[in-house]
Amino acid sequence: MIHVVAIITAKPGLRAQILEAFNANRAAVLAEDGCIEYAATVDAAGMPPSRGTLGDDVFVVIEKWASVAALQAHAASPHMAAYGAKTKELTAARAIHVLEAV
Repeated sequence: MIHVVAIITAKPGLRAQILEAFNANRAAVLAEDGCIEYAATVDAAGMPPSRGTLGDDVFVVIEKWASVAALQAHAASPHMAAYGAKTKELTAARAIHVLEAV
């Protein structure tokens, strides 16, 4: 199984717009062959700020894929290209970590 942790930083004040596009695209991703989990996460409400706090402009996508091939097909899918085009101008930075269990 492949795990992906994608840290997305929106331009100031635009996270909600990116999350709206993410949520609109989520069903298509979950329907992909090999997709096990695909969810956006933000700082937990009620927790005090800490060095690990992401802040109001950041969200993390937690993904699980059956294989590298499934992840590669996901990255090349038309709906992901459309999502990328829709959110490109809203995004300040992103870091994609592709991991496997040891």
